[in-house]
Amino acid sequence: MSTEENKALVRRYYAEIDRGNIDALDELVAEDYLDHSPPPFPGFAPGREGLKQIFRLFWEATPGTHDVEDQIAEEDKVVTRLTAHGVHKGDLPGIPATGRQLTVTATVVHRIENGRLAEKWSDKDVLGFLQQLGVLPELGGPQE
Repeated sequence: MSTEENKALVRRYYAEIDRGNIDALDELVAEDYLDHSPPPFPGFAPGREGLKQIFRLFWEATPGTHDVEDQIAEEDKVVTRLTAHGVHKGDLPGIPATGRQLTVTATVVHRIENGRLAEKWSDKDVLGFLQQLGVLPELGGPQE
């Protein structure tokens, strides 16, 4: 696949997730998918099935969208800078629903093999995410 086809694959991946079409991952993601940066919640299966479990959890708890801000591709890798928007409508493990609006930024590297996403590395703003959920306090606020 060309670098443009690889970038289009990653954009389609996020578009399908935004539609809640988790079953599209069967076509877009390799069965033995390797996530080098999984969410901090235990108990997910390995590979594509685990990824589907993760996205079902987040789709039910924090439905929303991904805005692709930038993409750079070289050989079999695509780097995507994105912003995710959602609402915390359902419970996450250990975090009851808050109804709060969420905005999370991330930089994600996908490796493509045989026309499917095979590996992922990501740098997400987990601190900001947990602060928006009220799990951690905002930093740098006024001192009492």
